[in-house]
Amino acid sequence: MTEVVSSKGRAALRLLALVVLLSTAAVYESTHLSALTGSEVWVHLRTGIWILENHAIPRTGLFSQYSNLAWNDSSWGFDLLLGTAYKIFGLRAIPILLMLLKTAVAVVTFLLAYSRRGDFWKAIVLSALAQYLISGLQPLPYVLSVLFFAVELQLLLNSLYSGSVRRIYWLIPLFGLWANLHIQFVAGLTLLAVFLIASLVEHWLRVLNVRWLRPRSVSLPLVQVSAIAVLCVLVTFVTPYGFRLVPEFLESQYSDVAFVHFSGMASMSFRRPQDYVLMLLVMIAFLALGRRRSLELFELLVLLAGTALAFRIQRDAWVVVLPAIAVLSRMPFSECHESKSQRLRVRTWEWSAVAAATAIVLTIAAVGLPDRNALMDRVGQNLPVKACDYIVSNKMPAPLFNEYSWGSFLTWYLPEYPVVVDSRVELYGDDVLTKYFDVVGGKERLDSDSMVARAGTLLLEGNSAMAKALRNLPALRSQYRLVYSDEMANIFVPASNER
Repeated sequence: MTEVVSSKGRAALRLLALVVLLSTAAVYESTHLSALTGSEVWVHLRTGIWILENHAIPRTGLFSQYSNLAWNDSSWGFDLLLGTAYKIFGLRAIPILLMLLKTAVAVVTFLLAYSRRGDFWKAIVLSALAQYLISGLQPLPYVLSVLFFAVELQLLLNSLYSGSVRRIYWLIPLFGLWANLHIQFVAGLTLLAVFLIASLVEHWLRVLNVRWLRPRSVSLPLVQVSAIAVLCVLVTFVTPYGFRLVPEFLESQYSDVAFVHFSGMASMSFRRPQDYVLMLLVMIAFLALGRRRSLELFELLVLLAGTALAFRIQRDAWVVVLPAIAVLSRMPFSECHESKSQRLRVRTWEWSAVAAATAIVLTIAAVGLPDRNALMDRVGQNLPVKACDYIVSNKMPAPLFNEYSWGSFLTWYLPEYPVVVDSRVELYGDDVLTKYFDVVGGKERLDSDSMVARAGTLLLEGNSAMAKALRNLPALRSQYRLVYSDEMANIFVPASNER
């Protein structure tokens, strides 16, 4: 009787821990509304609304003064989803979407850490650690790439250790969906290529009778794996843009201008606690591989590549976090880890109970979100809502010269004013963006740049170098007049347009 009560108590504790793990980040988001502080989600929202209104897919630079440029919206599926959610839930759709994405990240990281050994408490710790390291999430399509990458990694590892290709077939529909949601499906194809190369090398080593390979490993049928890989590549062409998305990958994700001007593309600075925790996690993962005393080629290659990328580009830290927790999922915390009978106690009905409880928590959190006015107040804490209202109410002259970080927001909040730049790096390219940053950074004279020369209104961050120059330098003060100023933004107009 005592054992039954104790068993029920442990089961209840596990279920409670899992619900807390899956819902904590979402509940935190419902109170802090960080989804509304980011600058990039707004152009996705505006594009999604445009798709719904026009029943078409974007092919040129919408909402931009460079409307003649070709533009392939690689995240059109995400934009459509966001636009539909906005039609239903209004501005609440943005924090609700981020709540769901954070819950999904918790789910996939837990399953990635749990599926290999069924060690529940270790999976809880690893998932919590992964959520801590993959921090600062925004309601953007790259989060879907994190999710799909984790699912792909789990499918590949399960197939590798079982010797069966059945689960790999799920990669075909996964890539078909992924290619219509975010351009980083190319990272998934790269992971698949590494898997195929590792399988080929291991097969060759077995032919040579090498004895330091993975014990009890079953070789996969390489012909089937190769055929599945080819199908995965082909299915990524089933998008409105066909094969054209693949060549755009480097330009949109790793452009030259991004490495110069975007902080997320910088190397890891080790000025945050997360950086040291990530380094420790990676070191332990390599140690775990070394302790196995056998060649785990696929995991080793993925961990090496992920480490190189994550420490070079801090934005992509998740690329090493996921393989690291997958490797650590096979390493016990101690010799006193749970027995097999204890590890496999989470039954189907218990998963259902966790799903239901988590859904209830998320629903309560979503219902408790404030109304539109309160949400716009939250937006206004980080974005120039008041300045935009001034532009509209006073019918300021177009075209608009805007701060880069506000461009995406302006596409949604000021749709009648096409922006000069926004977060769509793949639309503008290195030449346009480099010229823009040279102007706002003071490397070029304002009167020599056509973007500034033709502007009827300049919306700038109050503390920016360009705004300070327009306010303080006599030569520029005679050419531009400050017509609006608040704690965040300045609005200037050419002296010839002053009203």
